[in-house]
Amino acid sequence: MQLSSSSLCGTSETNPSGEALGKIEDLMVNTTSGKVEYAVVSFGGFLGLGDKLFAVPLQVFRVDTEAEKLILEESKERLQKALGFEKDDWPLRHDTEWNENVHSFYNL
Repeated sequence: MQLSSSSLCGTSETNPSGEALGKIEDLMVNTTSGKVEYAVVSFGGFLGLGDKLFAVPLQVFRVDTEAEKLILEESKERLQKALGFEKDDWPLRHDTEWNENVHSFYNL
């Protein structure tokens, strides 16, 4: 199945229990492999203030084909412990160690 990035970005994310977790802000594409490395998910804050961003590999999501969205297979508590970053301080795109740490956190 294929979904457009515009149908995913801006969508609210839930876990399988229906608990609201955040919103997909962006998708990071590896221009060498052509694969999406991770989704950038905002979490926390109120009305967009104080949100922290998290890199979540696509393998952690389950696709809901009817709603055309991704279900994040993680609890809020676990997501709060994930590697995050501020909206104005994104990780370096060529930082392979950071990418490896993100995937390791999710046991990938």
